[in-house]
Amino acid sequence: MSDEQNSETPTPSSAPPAEAAPAEAPLGPQAELETLRAEHAETKDRLLRALAEMENLRRRTEREIADAKLYGIANFAREALALADNLRRALDSFPAAAREGAAPSVAALLEGVELTERDFASRLSRFGVRKIEALGARFDPNQHEALFEIPDESQPAGTIAQVVEPGYLIGERVLRPAKVGVTRGGPKTAPQSPAS
Repeated sequence: MSDEQNSETPTPSSAPPAEAAPAEAPLGPQAELETLRAEHAETKDRLLRALAEMENLRRRTEREIADAKLYGIANFAREALALADNLRRALDSFPAAAREGAAPSVAALLEGVELTERDFASRLSRFGVRKIEALGARFDPNQHEALFEIPDESQPAGTIAQVVEPGYLIGERVLRPAKVGVTRGGPKTAPQSPAS
């Protein structure tokens, strides 16, 4: 029972009872309108930024998907180029003079290798892989790899005079640079203007 008495009787405290926190003065209609307008402008700004970010993400994703479709087979195509090289070497190893007097079975074999080479090239082209036409072109370090120089006064310096190994592009990217021999000693060519 003493507990009940203690709870009913107030205990004197040294601190005065806590006063309620002062309530904010109510805003006038004009101030409230300005606050709402500021919040609206901030929300609209955040929304527009989020929309722009989502649009950029969509475009970037579309570009990455297109690149993946076009360049996704680059490693496989690079490895497959060895087949194209070997087919060409097989055809080049048989001299043209020997072809004329070759037995019908040898001629049929050579024709089959030529057809296989053309078919393989057409299959590569369906996937955006195409050969770099380098012979007679101006040397471009982005597409060609110079292996040696050939002294030739009749050609402008920097002209590709010999292709050792053909290069290939996939889309607009270099899959393998062309390995070439470049002329030197000829007249210097003026740099081409961007308009030409």
